[in-house]
Amino acid sequence: MRIFLRDNDTTGSFQPYLDFFPLEGVCTPVGAVLVLPGGGYTHRAKHEGDPIAKRFNALGYHAFVLQYRTLPDPFPGAQLDVLRAIKIIRSRAEEFRLNPDQIAVLGFSAGGHLAACAGLMHNEFDEKCGDEADNVSARPDALILCYPVASVTETYLELKRPMGENTPYCRADGSPIDPCKMVTAGTPPAYIWHTATDQVVPVNGSVEFARQMWQCGNTCELHIMPHGPHGRGLGFGDQSICSWSREAAVFLRNRAGFTAAFDNGIF
Repeated sequence: MRIFLRDNDTTGSFQPYLDFFPLEGVCTPVGAVLVLPGGGYTHRAKHEGDPIAKRFNALGYHAFVLQYRTLPDPFPGAQLDVLRAIKIIRSRAEEFRLNPDQIAVLGFSAGGHLAACAGLMHNEFDEKCGDEADNVSARPDALILCYPVASVTETYLELKRPMGENTPYCRADGSPIDPCKMVTAGTPPAYIWHTATDQVVPVNGSVEFARQMWQCGNTCELHIMPHGPHGRGLGFGDQSICSWSREAAVFLRNRAGFTAAFDNGIF
C-alpha cells in the first residue's frame, strides 16, 4: 500500500511517500516501525528499506518505509517528511490496526540522523496540510538508530561540503544539527547499534549519544559490534551483526512497552 505524504504536492519533482507493510490477520492493535533508509541524504539505500520492513513483520510489528526527500532538496525537507509520516501513521492508527502510542522510527546512517531528528525536533516544525494528521503529535515513541550519524561536528561537516552549503546536516543558518547536543529528558527510548570498525561514520557518535541519554535519565541500549564495515543493513550473513533486529524487537517490547503480534520465540 502506497501513501503519498501530501495531496497536490508542490515540494518539487519528487513526491515523498510511505509504503505500508501490514501484518496479515492482525485484529488487535500492535506496534509499528517506520523505516528510514540511509544514503547520505543523496539517495535512499534499497537494502535498508523493504527488507527491514519485512524483517520487522516477521518479528511481530507493522512496518512502513519512508521515501523522503534527499538532495538537492535542502533542510528541512527530509525532517518535514518524517514528521508528516509519523502524523499520518498516528492519525490512521485505527485503519492500520496499530497502537498510536507505539510508533518507532528506525534509521540507518543518514537515516539514523533523520530518525534522531524526529525524536529531538518534533516540536520545532508545525507543517499544516489541512487534514486529520494536523491534529496529532509527530513525536515518535521509540528510536532505533543503526550506525547513525549521531554526532555532527565541524570536522564531519567539512567532509560533507561537496553536498553544498544546504547540507541536510545543518539548519538554514548553517548551524549543525548535532543529535548528541540535543538530547533532553524527553527524548524517546533508543536502541543503538554500530560497529567499532565503521570507516564512514565513527562509532564515537553513537557512544556519546548513549552517554547523553543516560545522563538525562532516558532509556537507551547501546550495542557495539567488534567488526564490520559501514552499511551492513540486516547483517549480510554476519552472525555477530544479524542479531540486532531481534534485539531491537525485544527492546521495543520490554523497554519501550510496545505490543508485538506474536511471541515467535524471541521474547
